[in-house]
Amino acid sequence: MVRTGLKNEGSAERASAMSEEKNGGLSRREFMKAAGVTAAGLMVGTVAKSPVYAVAPARVIGANDRINIGYVGVGGMGSGHLGHVREYAAEQNVAAVAVCDVWDKRRLAAAAAVELPESKAYKDYRKLLEDKDVDAVMIATPEHWHARIAIDAMEQGKHVYIEKPMCRTLQEVEQLLATQKKTGCVVQVGSQGCSDAKWRTAGEQIRAGKIGRVVLSQGSYCRNNPNGEWNYPIDPEADPTKNLDWNMWLGPAKKVPWNPRHYFQWRKYTNYSAGILSDLFPHRLHPLMIACGEQYPAQVTCIGSILGNDDRDVADNTQVLVKFADGSHMLLVGSTVNEQGVPDMIRGTKATIYFGGGKVEIRPERPFSDEIDPEDVPVIGPGESVQEHEKNWFHCIRTGERPNCHIELAAKVQTIVTLAEKSWLENKTMNFDPATRKIV
Repeated sequence: MVRTGLKNEGSAERASAMSEEKNGGLSRREFMKAAGVTAAGLMVGTVAKSPVYAVAPARVIGANDRINIGYVGVGGMGSGHLGHVREYAAEQNVAAVAVCDVWDKRRLAAAAAVELPESKAYKDYRKLLEDKDVDAVMIATPEHWHARIAIDAMEQGKHVYIEKPMCRTLQEVEQLLATQKKTGCVVQVGSQGCSDAKWRTAGEQIRAGKIGRVVLSQGSYCRNNPNGEWNYPIDPEADPTKNLDWNMWLGPAKKVPWNPRHYFQWRKYTNYSAGILSDLFPHRLHPLMIACGEQYPAQVTCIGSILGNDDRDVADNTQVLVKFADGSHMLLVGSTVNEQGVPDMIRGTKATIYFGGGKVEIRPERPFSDEIDPEDVPVIGPGESVQEHEKNWFHCIRTGERPNCHIELAAKVQTIVTLAEKSWLENKTMNFDPATRKIV
């Protein structure tokens, strides 16, 4: 099935294909309806109800104070973060003091891994947020929970590291921005490429006028998994009647019956994720914006196809084109059925920036070869690393500095992601007013 993002192209064929696709016995259209996923919902989606907290002040953490961290969601990414804190607990003066997961197996294993008592292994994230020992939280849940947990954490005075994407809807973007501004909590979004020094090096060259005006930036994230991307193994021990809180896991998502594929392979389904758009493209969007300048989009078009043979309803072959108010464009290429991407590149009116070998390469356009010399600018600083990104968050908690993937940057990226998903679902280009932050 193909969604083009171009109005009225192939409507009859597309409708026929949609009616034939099955998802656990439902057609794609029936599943989307049952899941409550609509393009309009992406624009105005609501954040799940939660207890109303009086805003609690964050504990002032000095340079020599230990940062006590609670981990919400300890599956793949969450257990990785938990492992990192064991590596550098003494070096960074940080400690894991609480964990939370809806599945007992993961929850108890995580607690044992960092030698916590069962009393510090919570089933409900709200109990973890009430824990006075917790200064900061790392959120690695499925995407549909990101906004609600982050907002509740900030309201409780907890600093937040939230996995990308920051949230799912434009309304959630605004709610997160407002809550962070109100509480002053330090928020880092988990797009670790933002801690790679090469992007800031490129940005310095652009702002120095080395390439003229930015014309087009490009990047890609492509994989090829013969078994289908995100088709993770299903553990038969997961049982919602015994050891897993399925209703809590669904949370703000549309309520559907227990489906182990949804639990273990949630990135394949629009009830919880936008697939490539939300899980992979932020790794390119955030860094490219750091280099080219942070802007809300003016126009977003997404095309996509589902070429695999499983029950996913997110595209496994997709491209996004973004236009900004300054006239520059951004191109993103993504696939989980072919691993050949396009190189990271920033094209300017006078020169083009390439990346490689620990340097930023500036190569003049032919008409400007007399004005601009080829130049290789060395990159001074760390490369892309989750650990460096986590350490940047710790540093900013202690100093009050702005993190490398701060919430204002993430808001602009999430706007592109949400508009791209909406473009694909509605089969049209999305126009956006950066001044009002509204779809027009």
